[in-house]
Amino acid sequence: MWLLALAAFAVQTDDYIIIGVLPAVSNSVHLSETATGQLVTVYSLTYALAAPLWALLPVRIARKRALAGALTVFSAANFAVLLIDSYPMLMALRIVAALAAAVVLPSALAAASAEAPPERQGRYLATVMTGLTGAVLLGVPAGTWIGAAFGWRATFVFGGLLGICALLMLVCTLPRAESHAVEERKTLASMVRPLLNGTVAVILVVTVLTVAGNLAFQTYIAPFLSKVSGVTPTALAVLLVCSGIGGLLGTQASGRLIDRYRPERVFVLTSALFCGAMLAFAGLWLVRPVPVVLTTVLLVCWSAAAWAVPPSIQTLMLARAGREAAGQAMAVQSSAVYIGAALGGGVGGGVVAVGAGLIPAAAAVLAFLGLAALLPVTRNRIATAETAGVAAGRERETA
Repeated sequence: MWLLALAAFAVQTDDYIIIGVLPAVSNSVHLSETATGQLVTVYSLTYALAAPLWALLPVRIARKRALAGALTVFSAANFAVLLIDSYPMLMALRIVAALAAAVVLPSALAAASAEAPPERQGRYLATVMTGLTGAVLLGVPAGTWIGAAFGWRATFVFGGLLGICALLMLVCTLPRAESHAVEERKTLASMVRPLLNGTVAVILVVTVLTVAGNLAFQTYIAPFLSKVSGVTPTALAVLLVCSGIGGLLGTQASGRLIDRYRPERVFVLTSALFCGAMLAFAGLWLVRPVPVVLTTVLLVCWSAAAWAVPPSIQTLMLARAGREAAGQAMAVQSSAVYIGAALGGGVGGGVVAVGAGLIPAAAAVLAFLGLAALLPVTRNRIATAETAGVAAGRERETA
């Protein structure tokens, strides 16, 4: 599982790593930072479009081989940055890296689900999600420092080395005879069929809304905290590390709760906590300025709740789509995550134009809409499970 977490860490770090070296890249390619920033946009857009397409290709490829090939291409695309000096070539390499990443992350999540015992599926998925949290906490800052010390191309070499490390661990640790390998060539219809139902559609909408709520706040967290507690850029770096630690703890706690209770209940709980944290931030805006210590505590609570949500949604998706369609389900949901991120950034930008103090309220509204959309599904599943439990108990008594 830690191998899969490292693979997730590598591709997530590579997605945002350019942010820390954006000025240096802009100077090198002789373009504005706005134009150079489109390298991030193109990476995300390519991933969102490619992930479901890769997963739905009706070909017979064992997941270990798919992961190995994708990590090889991903690493090569990052190392090749050493050989180019133009913006179009850099853009092309980012597209190639994104195409490979669109195979890696969904495959890692699907492999975690396939290898997990039923009673530990939440913890397995949470372990892979730890790689995504760690990318924000460690990967992006490390890449920024490497770029400052050795030049911006070294930042991409760092991304390539992460991919190589994941590849070597993959070769040494992932079982050769995988129980989740594809045994026969599947038709496109048979691969799409598990995803064509109302519940899966609802889960995808919920994914978009919850991610949008989180990213609406996270994208514009710097100006908000600056006005609430006078947080400086240096202090913000410390606060983000604290929030990253909260995210790691929230992810792990979510996995354990999912295995003990049910993903529906965990989603409702964590989404409610997220909304509560956002409303608390909205309250702080009304009484600003407030001590940084109070802001830090609330920031950690927000991050823990935000990162505790994804494992519950992923488990719900896998439960509805089934293990046979795990790869397709995780790919489509990964695409929904990127759509939600784009929506959140757009909504956040519009809200900031009106007033930064409205950001937490907007984030809470988006998250609440996601919670409201899923509540009918969760009630039905919980009621069905409880009815089945009562029936099983009566059968045992009769026996």
